[in-house]
Amino acid sequence: MQWQEISVTTSETMEEAVTNLFYEIGAAGVVIEDPILINRYVQEDVWDAYEFPKEIMEAEHIVIKGYLPIDDKLPLVLEQFKGSLAAISDFFQNPYVSVQLNEICEEDWANSWKKYYKPQKVGERIVVVPGWEEYFPKEEEIVVELDPGMAFGTGNHPTTMICIKAVEKYIRPDWQVADIGTGSGIIAISAAKLGARSVYAVDLDTLAVRIAELNVEKNMVKDIVEVTQGNLLQNAKKTFNIIVANIIASVIIEMSEAVYGRLEPSGIFIASGIIEDRQEEVVIKLQKEGFRIIEVIEDGAWRGIVATKQSSVVGSQ
Repeated sequence: MQWQEISVTTSETMEEAVTNLFYEIGAAGVVIEDPILINRYVQEDVWDAYEFPKEIMEAEHIVIKGYLPIDDKLPLVLEQFKGSLAAISDFFQNPYVSVQLNEICEEDWANSWKKYYKPQKVGERIVVVPGWEEYFPKEEEIVVELDPGMAFGTGNHPTTMICIKAVEKYIRPDWQVADIGTGSGIIAISAAKLGARSVYAVDLDTLAVRIAELNVEKNMVKDIVEVTQGNLLQNAKKTFNIIVANIIASVIIEMSEAVYGRLEPSGIFIASGIIEDRQEEVVIKLQKEGFRIIEVIEDGAWRGIVATKQSSVVGSQ
């Protein structure tokens, strides 16, 4: 399949807004090239510096890439995207936006990850390992094999790491979990391997659903994880002990009431994908809906918020 790659070079302050635009136009996956994040992983020996061009390592701005199928609708969608991009720029001081277009094959995109996607220990026990790498886990480690395909969420991004660490900390055996915006399925698979009785993994994007299903099968948790296409919690038929949403602040705010209604008493809501400037806004909304904030997890400019329905806190084992 041929895809239109849309590359937007912009400032960190505009990252969330630009990412949201990609999802609004139905982009099949979003990739964020953040020089600060890349340099951090190089320093931590997660990635090798020689595998990155110097211009990426020393870049002043981030690059956000989204992918659209090349079809008859593409010209109109691109026109709408560029118009929306110009409109949101007015809300930022000293906005910086540059757009480049490139046609790319799905196979070429997927293979590009293999240059620098290495095994990484995310929490105390979870180790994310690409399917093409050999890894020998320690006794206490839980391996999640992952092929990202064209879906966002490889375990390397801070928002994903925040979610996995929080799930690892708060989950209990036989709990029911919902993973909203599952992407590659990494959070859902981690929850299953950590002892969840069932995991409801949902994504609006059909490509993400397909990739998540493949990763669920690869990790042999198909009897625990149900992957489905849908919009947030609209199709959920039951309540959950943990709901995880690794999305963006505006969507977390929008879905907070529905999350509260779908949580069991003392259930846990793990919300990530929140840029630090919007932390207070999300906290206020969650508290208004009746949540009590357990903790705020910080990772660079990103925030994860863990909240519960009642005054009792479910601590780590």
